[in-house]
Amino acid sequence: MRLIKKSHRHAESIIQGNPYLRNDYSELLNILENITDDDLINDFYNRLGLKRGKSLSKSINHLIKIRLEEKGWKSESKIFKSGSYKHPWRLDFTKGKFSVEVAFNHGEATAWNLMKPVIASEINHVEKEIQTEIGIVVFATSEMKRSGGFDGTVKTFEDFELFRKPLMNYLTVPLLIIGLDRPESFEIKHYKIPGINGKLGLVYKNGERIIPQGEGQFKDIETTI
Repeated sequence: MRLIKKSHRHAESIIQGNPYLRNDYSELLNILENITDDDLINDFYNRLGLKRGKSLSKSINHLIKIRLEEKGWKSESKIFKSGSYKHPWRLDFTKGKFSVEVAFNHGEATAWNLMKPVIASEINHVEKEIQTEIGIVVFATSEMKRSGGFDGTVKTFEDFELFRKPLMNYLTVPLLIIGLDRPESFEIKHYKIPGINGKLGLVYKNGERIIPQGEGQFKDIETTI
C-alpha cells in the first residue's frame, strides 16, 4: 500500500535520529507498504467470505496483525498492570518504544485513538504494563475511505488536523500519523444480498466486477459505491 505521513512534535525526525527507534519503525513501514492489492482481495473474499462486511477494514487489520506478530510485535497490549484496567485501556500493537493504533473506528473514537499512545508514553499515577516514547496512529486516507468501502462516519488521515488543534495541549508526545492510500487496481462497491442484514462489499478490479467463488447467484444484483 502507498503511505502518507505527518509528524506531530517532530516524531519522524526523532525516529530517524535514533537507530533503535529507526529499526522498529522501518519494520512497521515495510509491513504496511508490502500489503498488496492481491493480498487484500484474497483475504476479503477467501478468508472472510460472507462475513466480510462492506469495507476492507477487517482485511487490513488482519493482515497488519499477523505480519506484525510474526516480527515480534505484541497485539492488544495492556497499558496498565492492574487487572482493573482492561478494555479500552489497550493498544493495538507495541514493540520497543512504540505504541501503535489502527484507527478505522467511527469518528467518536478518534480522540481516544490519539490519546492512548500519549497515555502509554507519559508518566502516570497508575503502574504501567508498558512504557513507550513514540506513538503511531494509522488512518485510512479519504481516497481509501471511498475506494475501500468504509462507513461514512470513519475519520480519515485528512481529518487529523481537526483533532490536533483542540487536543494540542494533551497530545504531549511525538506522534506519527500514517495514512493508508487507496488500492491501485480495484475498489469496493456495496450490494445487498436478499435475506442477509446489511450490505456486503464487492470488488471491481480495473473496472470489472469480480464475483467471489460461491456467490455467482448474486452477479446481477446492482452495486453502489
